[in-house]
Amino acid sequence: MKLNKLPKHSILVIAIVTTWIKTYITYQTSFDMKIENTMQQLILLINPLAFLLFIYGISLFFKTAKVRNRYMITVSAILSIVLYGNVAFYRFFNDFITLPVLFQTSNFGDLGNSAASSIYWYDIFYFTDVVLLILAVKFLPVAKEAAIIKPNMRRTYFVLSFAMLFLNLGLAETERPQLLTRSFDRELLVKNIGTYNYHLYDIFIQSKSHAQRALADGSELTDVTNYVKSNQGENNKKTFGIAKKRNVIIISLESTQNFVINNKVNGQEITPFLNSLTKDKDTFYFDNFYHQTGLGKTSDAEFIVENSLYGTGRGAVFFTNSGNTFNSMSERLNDNGYYTSVLHANNKSFWNRDMMYQALNIKHFYDVESYDVTDENSANWGLKDIPYMDQSVKIMKTLPQPFYTRLITLSNHYPFTSDPEDQLIKPYTSDDNTVNRYFQTVRYTDEAIKELFKDLKESGLYDNSVIVMYGDHYGISENHNKAMAQYLGKDSITPFDSAQLQKVPFFIHVPHSGIGKEMHEIAGQMDIRPTVLHLLGIDTKNDLQMGTDLFSKDHKDFITFRDGRFVTDKLVYAGEVCYDKSTGEKTDSSKCDPYIDQANKKLDYSDKIINGDLLRFYNNKTGEAK
Repeated sequence: MKLNKLPKHSILVIAIVTTWIKTYITYQTSFDMKIENTMQQLILLINPLAFLLFIYGISLFFKTAKVRNRYMITVSAILSIVLYGNVAFYRFFNDFITLPVLFQTSNFGDLGNSAASSIYWYDIFYFTDVVLLILAVKFLPVAKEAAIIKPNMRRTYFVLSFAMLFLNLGLAETERPQLLTRSFDRELLVKNIGTYNYHLYDIFIQSKSHAQRALADGSELTDVTNYVKSNQGENNKKTFGIAKKRNVIIISLESTQNFVINNKVNGQEITPFLNSLTKDKDTFYFDNFYHQTGLGKTSDAEFIVENSLYGTGRGAVFFTNSGNTFNSMSERLNDNGYYTSVLHANNKSFWNRDMMYQALNIKHFYDVESYDVTDENSANWGLKDIPYMDQSVKIMKTLPQPFYTRLITLSNHYPFTSDPEDQLIKPYTSDDNTVNRYFQTVRYTDEAIKELFKDLKESGLYDNSVIVMYGDHYGISENHNKAMAQYLGKDSITPFDSAQLQKVPFFIHVPHSGIGKEMHEIAGQMDIRPTVLHLLGIDTKNDLQMGTDLFSKDHKDFITFRDGRFVTDKLVYAGEVCYDKSTGEKTDSSKCDPYIDQANKKLDYSDKIINGDLLRFYNNKTGEAK
């Protein structure tokens, strides 16, 4: 067919087809979405089409070729940016962008190496469809022709696009029932309704969340309080109050996963100091402890520690709900005579901490301005962990006692680069440099913790303190499964393995207590708040929290991840598959069904508290609505 005899709607067809093909290829090459059958592959193929038919079809209303062409090129460019933004985000977070994340602009300038490490020269190919459309508009004669479209033809076209949408939704509902009502897993949404429709759905959910707060009146508290109180256990008389009036020092171990504890790389111990604490008579070490963060990562972990509530499922709660009323651990400790603070050598605005810490009633934030940061003592994301610990102890010596403070380490942060003098062990040897470097930065942070303990003893603070340490979130995402399988001696990483890799270290060190031991309870970050407060002799029976005291005999071996996965003492639910925890093999799905409902209920109640800002209606002294 000659170029001057192409159908008059050829530019529209080119725009739709090129974006469609590009999107499908991106699904297959840039996202690690599990496709288990032909139906799922068909849904993945057709899910961009309804949106593309509609958004490009708007050009049918334009009467001039010039306006029509500009519109389609603009749409093509915007969609390419949206898709590529998800690709770059997925490389680091193994997740898809949400609307709140796009408004975390105060973080963008600080992302530095992490952002640069997620961008490659060949990413220009994600804009191939835009280039092809521009060339078509420039060189095809049909692009210069105005096309007058009759109303009935436009009507037929849009009926077709909506029919495609309903076909997509029908197939998705058949393959994954209640997809749009149980939307904790963004991968399922993208896999079934497509990237572009997912973002429209995300806008709807975010608007709904804002409406929830506006319409909330406190009546929702009845179900929430009944649920929380029914899951609280009796205090353990042997541990309740054993750390009364001691200083509380909580340390966030950046990106530290539990698989490094008591493990080696190339015959070298990865965490020799933390390893020694697992056998220390003053230390409780929990070896089945999981992070429960979402897209907020470190800030989510902070939020969970303070509130024993989940972060939002769509972004960092530090951004989305910093105006809420909270009943934080800091507030409880303020009421009990503690001086509360956070020590972190980073900009106060990063993760919106300056605003959120006020909402959490933290009395003082010692940010980067409180530290001596030079080119020599900083690398990657900022002040190195060893000088950070040294300077932090000097600040702690000035605090009124008893004090509660949180320390947030930085050195073991993606992309896990370090100066040669800080590389205390040799790197791992695989084809994945990120994994290779990870062991070195973990080892350096371990040395910094050793230095912290030494400095606390020399300062005189050690004897009257309780030291709590937790891994804030994973460091090695599923994008590095090949290298992790190599290190763990496995053929591949299954969804079961991935869930188990969400274990992070958790230590409670009570000097001179002599009652420490290794603990095997299934536990998570939700449990930190009630556990610490009970060790200090502060009761939490009226607090709205999702966790329970790990020393209580009523503590249940059941934790839920932010995305709906869960772990019990016998089962692991991941990738929509039920696994036997002891063998890692698939088991009867009916065994997991009761826990799926429990997991969704826990997430739902936590979301109601956050989205409705329900704590503004709650009196934690009486345990009733105001």
